[in-house]
Formats: sequence, C-alpha cells, structure tokens
Amino acid sequence: MRLEHALGYVFKNKQNLEKACHAKSTRHQKKNQDFERLEFLGDRVLGLAIADILCEKYGNESEGDLAKRFAVLVSKESCVKIAEKINLHTYITDRDGKKVAITAHSNILSDAMEALLGAIYCDSDFETVKKIITSLWQSLLEGDLRPPRDAKTILQEYAQSFYKCVPVYTLLETKGPHHAPHFIMKVFVEGLGESVGEGLTKRQAEQAAADYLLKDKQIL
Repeated sequence: MRLEHALGYVFKNKQNLEKACHAKSTRHQKKNQDFERLEFLGDRVLGLAIADILCEKYGNESEGDLAKRFAVLVSKESCVKIAEKINLHTYITDRDGKKVAITAHSNILSDAMEALLGAIYCDSDFETVKKIITSLWQSLLEGDLRPPRDAKTILQEYAQSFYKCVPVYTLLETKGPHHAPHFIMKVFVEGLGESVGEGLTKRQAEQAAADYLLKDKQIL
C-alpha cells in the first residue's frame, strides 16, 4: 500500500491501519470509537515521542524553550502538514467505506494523523513509532534552530512593553460544519489597534489575528 510506503512501515495487522483511516465525516454519523480511541492514543504517543526527541536534541535548553518547540511540533497545524506530506487525505473513508470529502487544512486530517500514529503503536511499539515520527517530522525538527516565538507571544510582549496592557481576544463567529469548524477571532490592543484572523481552532485564529496586527503595524 502506498500509504505504508510513505510511512516507511508495513502493518502486521492491516485492521489497525483500516481503523485509523475510517473517520467520522458528519456530525449525524455515529461516533467511530475505534478511530477515536486510536486518535486519543496517537495524541499521547506523539507528545511523548516529540518530548523525548527534543530532550535528546536540545539537552542544554530550559524547560520553557523546550515547551515552545513542543507546542509547535504537536499542534494540529503541524499534524496537518505531515498528513498532507503523505497524502493521507486520499485514504480516509467513513465507516461505510465511502471517501470522506476533506477541505484544505481540515481538522479531520490532524485527527487522522494522530489515529495513524496510534495504530502504528498498537501494531508495533513505542520505539518504532518514535523512529517514524522522527523521520516524518524531520523538516519541522530541523527548522529554525532558535526556540520559536509565536505571534501571540510577540504581540503580548510588545503590548506590555509599550502600552502597559495585554491583547484582548474576542470570538466573532464560528462557521462551517460541526466536524470541521472555522473560527474568526479579533484581537485588540488599546493604543495600538485591532485585527481579525481566521483558523481551524480558536488558537490558530488568535495567532492569525496577532500576526496580521503585527504586520499591519510593521512590528514584524
């Protein structure tokens, strides 16, 4: 199977792979417990593997800097990037075997990526999953060598330094279906201005809003 080739792993029990690729497509469908259990497990496996990798790679960094790297690497955005890299969207079906329509950067992709990692863990062991995660996340792990500073952090530090206040985030609207919501958030800094951002999660929309405001005011 091409997905196994992209992963660099051949499943001993193909049912584990099938369970990971059977996602719920609409809120009207019954929950797929097999998929959700694998997603739950995969989320924890990914977190432990990334934490282990970071401790090995950046042995002299503080807990705070490691936490910043960790948050980026295990985020839904990163999971979506890896899922797109291995074309995971082409293998996802509902419980009836029908292909699930997935919009760009869908939450289904990040959920399925976590479920897939959970399936590999069930089919093998932690060290095997860690090697696969190290390989798949290599480009993200070898990115900027400095601990990442996200737009929200930069904006908060800037607002506190120059305006003696903190940014205020407000949810303006939630769009899209239940299984793939889309959030619109506004950020406001008294004395600096406001901006609006969108994303698949509230955090992602807040990051986008902060980033737009920083760029609009030529802070970045």
